[in-house]
Amino acid sequence: MKFSRLFVALLFFGGAAFAASPASINNDDSCDIKVGPAATLLLPYFEVDTTGATGQTTYFTITNVTRYPQIAHVTLWTDWAYPVLSFNIFLTGYDVQAINLYDVIVRGIVAAPSGTAASRRRSQSPPSGGNLRARLDCAGAPATLPASVLAEVRNALRTGVFNPGGGISSCGTVGGVHSNAIGYATIDVVAGCTNLLPSDPAYYTTDLLFDNVLIGDYQQLGGSPSGTGPSLGFDAAGNPMVHIRAVPEGGGAGSAAGAPPETNLPYTFYDRFTPAANRTIDRRQPLPANFAARFISGGRDAYATNFTIWREGATGTDASCASNLKNGAMTVAEIIRFDEHENPFTLGGFVNCTCFFPPTTLPATSSTASSSTLFPAMLTPDIGGWLYLNLNNGGSTTYSVTRNIGGVRLPTNGRTSLAPAESTTSIGPRPSQAWMTVTMFGSFGTSRVTSELDAAPLGNGCSPASFLNGGVTSGIVPISPIAPAGGLFVCPPNTTLTNGTTTQCIGTNVNPNP
Repeated sequence: MKFSRLFVALLFFGGAAFAASPASINNDDSCDIKVGPAATLLLPYFEVDTTGATGQTTYFTITNVTRYPQIAHVTLWTDWAYPVLSFNIFLTGYDVQAINLYDVIVRGIVAAPSGTAASRRRSQSPPSGGNLRARLDCAGAPATLPASVLAEVRNALRTGVFNPGGGISSCGTVGGVHSNAIGYATIDVVAGCTNLLPSDPAYYTTDLLFDNVLIGDYQQLGGSPSGTGPSLGFDAAGNPMVHIRAVPEGGGAGSAAGAPPETNLPYTFYDRFTPAANRTIDRRQPLPANFAARFISGGRDAYATNFTIWREGATGTDASCASNLKNGAMTVAEIIRFDEHENPFTLGGFVNCTCFFPPTTLPATSSTASSSTLFPAMLTPDIGGWLYLNLNNGGSTTYSVTRNIGGVRLPTNGRTSLAPAESTTSIGPRPSQAWMTVTMFGSFGTSRVTSELDAAPLGNGCSPASFLNGGVTSGIVPISPIAPAGGLFVCPPNTTLTNGTTTQCIGTNVNPNP
């Protein structure tokens, strides 16, 4: 028993190293992301051929792992992080619901065959509903969506033009231009079947709940990553969705009396959308910025690798239509490719430097072959290796900054270096969030094989922003070796946590150079 209590305390202190005192020690209070029951699921990328010609589509499945009914609020976002559609899924106790996004955005069928309403109640759910925090008012939730709405959603996901009508302003820069519908999805536990979007501050005071009760997975069928050639693709790939827990969990929507204390997390997953007066009302874990990703590029008829990358947008709730362009081409802080003999290749860092290449930019979500020119070229005969990616976009004025957690400033608007007035090293703001998966695929004899996995995070949402490692002018920006970023069940640098009398957290997992 003593060991168990100590272990829980260590977990808490690692994730809450920025806070002065704990809000919770009973909920694995940390920033580390794991596959386990969560309050939000992130589908980092979807792609659907709306013509049906190729059969390319994305499935995802939501499971309620409790005996109480839950409401899952699904939001579809464009690849430039603009929300264009929301709908609700009523889940009975121990329920599971599969969603085919082709059905949703082409046929208008949300959840075949019986819809999303509370009439789907089954025998395992408590007869009174059980979940007293949820307003189980989903009887009118539609099983089909209006054709006029679907046309605008498809248009937004394929061409970036959104004109929904109904008094909502149109915008021609909500996403990129693609032959298929491309975007990402979030699935949140909510208190009722409403149409509010996560971009609305009211969503956090009236709708969003904090029960870690959902698990989920997805399958991408008929993928054809850009940059791999016209005939190379994969039949199907699947992976768990990103499971984002609420810390601490439970309590009613908003800051109602009797709700658990607010989170100790330095910022949260929905940080750029939360009300300015209460930025951590969300309580969902933030995601990391740095990743290590294995790749194999064995040619057209052998193995190939595809990277799916989700990134936090740079705009907030008050963003104008034109500002969405920022989310379509966000600077990537640094990418370094290592071959199988440890040789590094980089396009160069983009802080305080004179660079030979423009900085790599990526939108809020993308699917790209590892052989793409967006990544550093490998100038040796090796066919494999790994990439280090610092996906930090340099920060945004829409992010809350509750404390200095390190980092450097990045140029904006496609520039390759900072303007003179920006040339000094800057501490803060927090790093932007990201997620990354790796899909390896190819032929083995007459069989086509595919595997998909999460890239390895080199830190978590509590880790300080990383300094750059290469391509910078010597002596201006501190250069530190690539390594785990810290903030993993220990204190980040220059922070101390006490219980009022005794120092509880003084360590770090960043080992000094030998």
